[in-house]
Amino acid sequence: MPLPARDAELIQIVDASLADAARRAGYLLACRIGCTQCCHGAFAINALDAARLRAGMSALRAANPALAAAIELRARAWLTEYGPGFPGDPVTGALGASAADQARFEDFANDAPCPALDPASGRCDVYAWRPMTCRVFGPPIRAAGAAGAEGLGHCELCFIGATAEQVAACEMPLPHALEAELLDELGPPTETVVAFALIR
Repeated sequence: MPLPARDAELIQIVDASLADAARRAGYLLACRIGCTQCCHGAFAINALDAARLRAGMSALRAANPALAAAIELRARAWLTEYGPGFPGDPVTGALGASAADQARFEDFANDAPCPALDPASGRCDVYAWRPMTCRVFGPPIRAAGAAGAEGLGHCELCFIGATAEQVAACEMPLPHALEAELLDELGPPTETVVAFALIR
């Protein structure tokens, strides 16, 4: 599916929100290049994330074919290793929606490094096109519909020693409505994992 034109607007809003949250958090936000704990373990990405990654890989194949080939090689190696246990369609990459599939996904590839992660530098090779989960991980964020201090979550390596008030003061607001609108443009909801989105 083609990437919706307004995805650029979504990314601009999220990146500005992250920059503002990071400014408010200061030293309490420990995220930095080379800290890759959040780059290990499979997680679900939505159709918008997958379309953005595919667009990014297409751009990379034109601008830096060697890097694109290296990323795709890692993605194929990832699928060779973890694909047999994938709780979904191994051809399309669609995650299974049944309760059994969802339960299996809880234990799927939990320690696997993301194939977009450059193991030498600790950098994300598709950083500009990374999924929303990656863009918002670190600062305090609120799940859609969650309320109160208990509705905020953040990286366990950040905000060490911070009070609940300090954490709440650094909340990163998210444009859930805009993301939902763009997902509606893409049709029925489907989820996959990063590796499938990185290969042709």
